Amino acid sequence: MNDFTLWFTTGIEHITDLNGYDHILFVTLLVISYPIKDWKKLLLLVTGFTIGHSISLALSVTNFIKAPQNVIEVLIVATIFITAIYHAINFRQSGEKKPWMILALITLFGGIHGLGFSYLLHSMLGHEQSLALPLLYFNLGLEVGQLIIVAIVLVFSLLLTSVFKCPFKIYKLSLSCIIALITLKMFVERLPQLF
Repeated sequence: MNDFTLWFTTGIEHITDLNGYDHILFVTLLVISYPIKDWKKLLLLVTGFTIGHSISLALSVTNFIKAPQNVIEVLIVATIFITAIYHAINFRQSGEKKPWMILALITLFGGIHGLGFSYLLHSMLGHEQSLALPLLYFNLGLEVGQLIIVAIVLVFSLLLTSVFKCPFKIYKLSLSCIIALITLKMFVERLPQLF
């Protein structure tokens, strides 16, 4: 197996791994931020998340940023919970009054998720001399995996809202509340790791 295949597939597997479903939940929340007709706004949010996690992943793997894994794991859950609660409170709104603030926050949240991605990559790299290509390949795999999640959630959303005629606002509220409850469970599980 060549280096590209190894790192690329590892990136895809890491973000789509159902055992580490926290990233899947966050990307799902990004996708349900807007109805599909507002796909440009959705694309902007996903891009912000991508930029955030790409930068922090690179900074962490090259040791410019160091953060304890147990703290990052709790912060990742916090980003999901905050986003889910925001959606639940604002489920009736189709657009925010301050979209750039939302984009900045999502980019920051992406940075926190990138630190979470870095632990696997860091442990696999060991003392490898060249970080650039493995980092690039792993990140490309993460992006493809993220696009797979986005596509699945979009198809599911289209089925519910177009075929089964579920109002988008009800779908958004329901899914946001379910994800908020899941993250509360995750928070209870991860919180003891801080002490």
